[in-house]
Amino acid sequence: MKRRDFLRYTVPAAAATTMIGNIPIRTMGMESPLIRALMDGPTDTDHVLVLVQMNGGNDGLNMVIPIDTYSNYMAARSNVAIPQNKILPLSGNSKTGLHPSMTGIQTLFNEGKAAVVQAVGYPNPDFSHFRATDIWMSASDSNQYVNSGWTGRYLDNEYPGFPNGYPNSSMTDPLGIQIGSVTSFTFQGPQVSMGMSISDPVNFYNLINGVQDPAPNSQAGYELTYIRTVARQTQQYSDVIKTAALNVTGQSTYPTNNSLADQLKIVARLVKGGLRTRVYMVSIGGFDTHSTQVNQTDTTTGTHANLMKQLSDAIKAFMDDLKFLDVQKRVYGMTFSEFGRRIKSNSSLGY
Repeated sequence: MKRRDFLRYTVPAAAATTMIGNIPIRTMGMESPLIRALMDGPTDTDHVLVLVQMNGGNDGLNMVIPIDTYSNYMAARSNVAIPQNKILPLSGNSKTGLHPSMTGIQTLFNEGKAAVVQAVGYPNPDFSHFRATDIWMSASDSNQYVNSGWTGRYLDNEYPGFPNGYPNSSMTDPLGIQIGSVTSFTFQGPQVSMGMSISDPVNFYNLINGVQDPAPNSQAGYELTYIRTVARQTQQYSDVIKTAALNVTGQSTYPTNNSLADQLKIVARLVKGGLRTRVYMVSIGGFDTHSTQVNQTDTTTGTHANLMKQLSDAIKAFMDDLKFLDVQKRVYGMTFSEFGRRIKSNSSLGY
């Protein structure tokens, strides 16, 4: 993977603000000189991108809270607002703070290992969860329908012809991995999905490997051939995944009863184990909090507070593990959700 190619083939499809090395940059129209410098160099990279999807509509204003305009924030949503004295401060930033449950992310931010990128979005947002997810995954405009994901387009350019001829000597490993039972749309290439889903790297799919009967020369035959190709690849990929997982004999401690932490632990193990996969995707659900977002007696508690703690604790444990495994300089990531909660709340603590 070349950084200049990654930026060339994915950035033009998006219209957002992002970050590289904790430095916020504009991706629309390639305005940033940092992007241009990265594109000019031919440097290969072994960096790994981890995408953390917050399924549902995460309330960004109660996640990253505006301190400099707190009076406006409180006036707009007094029944769900976080008390100002409970907001977690961020080093060198007096304008915003974090939800009180996010002590792990606070620590990472203060250590220079995390950054907040605000005002990320697109014109005329779509408030359907399904359509909004497609927009984020495809990096399309809200009025544009694209049948491929931004990650899938990049991987398709990097590994042309996939899945035919893969795995091979130049790329023995999965191109992208979704931890979970369904591969995300973001991995969808122009023709086929460029990623695969796994639930456990040790007890992986138990598929039959052998010679297949010829498929008929028809549309159904072509589809059958593709399914058989994916099945054979899955069996081959399961071997390299198991090998990578078994190369790691120890990891640092992760929180229990935290599904996101469980997923990130697998990612850290595979990265350290030598898997050359460049993009991983994990997810945490439950962000359609509506009227259960906060408890009326204490707005720092409730469903959203629990989710913020799970997210923060999982990412902090993951970062600690990457350091323990000595691969922390190779991995960077981002969180995203379909859309945020509206600024004003209603009388039932809902949207």
